[in-house]
Amino acid sequence: MNKGLLFLGICIGIGILFLWGSYNSLVSANEKIDGQWAQVEVQYQRRFDLIPSLVETVKGSMQQEKEVFLGISEARTRYSGAVSPEERAQAATQLESTLGRLLVIMENYPQLRSMESVQTLMAQLEGTENRVSVERSRYNETVQVYNVQIKKLPTKWIASSFGFSERQYFKAMEGSDSAPKVDL
Repeated sequence: MNKGLLFLGICIGIGILFLWGSYNSLVSANEKIDGQWAQVEVQYQRRFDLIPSLVETVKGSMQQEKEVFLGISEARTRYSGAVSPEERAQAATQLESTLGRLLVIMENYPQLRSMESVQTLMAQLEGTENRVSVERSRYNETVQVYNVQIKKLPTKWIASSFGFSERQYFKAMEGSDSAPKVDL
């Protein structure tokens, strides 16, 4: 009789340990999903913070160079249309001033910044979208592991007893198969 009670006590102890371990495993897996989704949101936030700033930087850089080239063109036009020496001197001064700004830009930036800025923008866009994609994939992998875990016996009974339910995979929204539009 003592052996029977001992055996029963051991079985109950093993059952409690199994229940405890399974419950803790489900809690960990559920929290891992929440943590992974937070990583997806971090990348979304990065995208929302970074992309508009980069686009504005490129716009500003291109605008600065555009102003320099417009100034050169305008000074050349004024010079060729000048009749008096004073008009020609003013046009030449304007051209020299504009060329001076261009030289400063070129000294500070050996290649025109708009090309570098555009390349940086494109690299950042690509990198950001890759990061978002990687984090979404990791999220779906984490959800898959959890969903499989709660569907296997006997964990399935424990999961349903404690309210653990299947989690949804990330699914792309309709229209997300089209590339985002960048308007400079």
